[in-house]
Amino acid sequence: MNFAMWAKALRIIPHVSKEEWQKLDVISRWLIASRAAVLIMTFLSGAIAGIFAIRAGQFDLGKWLLLTLGILFAHATNNLLNDYTDFKRGVDQDNYYRAQYGPQPLVHGLLTQRGLLTYAAVSGLLAIACGGLLVWIRGGYTLLFMALGAFFVLFYTWPLKYIALGELAVLIVWGPLMIGGGYYVITGAWDWNVVIGSLPYALGVTGVIFGKHIDKYEMDKAKRIHTLPVVLGEKASRFILLSIMVAQYLTVVYLVVVNFFTAVLLLVFLALRTLRRIAPMFMAPKPAEKPAGYPDVWPNYFVAAAFVHNREFGMLFLIGLVLNILLKLIL
Repeated sequence: MNFAMWAKALRIIPHVSKEEWQKLDVISRWLIASRAAVLIMTFLSGAIAGIFAIRAGQFDLGKWLLLTLGILFAHATNNLLNDYTDFKRGVDQDNYYRAQYGPQPLVHGLLTQRGLLTYAAVSGLLAIACGGLLVWIRGGYTLLFMALGAFFVLFYTWPLKYIALGELAVLIVWGPLMIGGGYYVITGAWDWNVVIGSLPYALGVTGVIFGKHIDKYEMDKAKRIHTLPVVLGEKASRFILLSIMVAQYLTVVYLVVVNFFTAVLLLVFLALRTLRRIAPMFMAPKPAEKPAGYPDVWPNYFVAAAFVHNREFGMLFLIGLVLNILLKLIL
């Protein structure tokens, strides 16, 4: 067991040679192939759903664990199927963006198509097992939420991403579906306030995928993949992404004003230090080559900036929600 590689694969998407790959254990391979570093975004959605359930006094550890594991395995399945679909459609060939920022298992010959589909099948079955148990335990609308999740897992890469609906899908999945639906399967109640309360974080995840699509704007345009940045244009998309990140703070302010959150949630404004640092990046197009001293995540550029901001904002949002509960208990 290569615990050091597990930790690394959970932080970044590591570049590995075929020789290095052959020496890795199966868990390290799965973590790298499924791009486990980005699963933190999904974990945070599950954590936020759990905190909203605690706030309502209806938290159930067993249901929360099933929910969180289920959405993590579903996200991993989507990443694996994304690589398979794009490989079969010829998208990831010719040094395409995906094959530059990390190992694309099929393009780089790390896995056979059968091997990749096996990884996806195991991940998918684990997600279905968790969802199936929740359907059996909770019932109600749980099957509907599970079916919607399966729809986005199977059809995000194609056709949704190709018809400028991928970004909207991400907003729906990481907010209303994961957090609102997650709250439902834990508590048995649907709450529109929870859905609205999910938006500050869901907007951040949407910003990450928006940044990724700006980064590969030229490649997607050439391959006729009509992501929202391809439809709107590169310059407009850069400013829209900045607006999305600003909207995260404005949504928190609104929720504090209407007393859904206490003022302690304004803790997220500490993430403005990161937003101020990365904002100048969005004033100009992506550099043609890796800037001097730039971290080893190239060609991730706008997506890397959005991810760093979302990670900080998300953690502060999570801490704020916990403090919000503690203050209510004390007061």
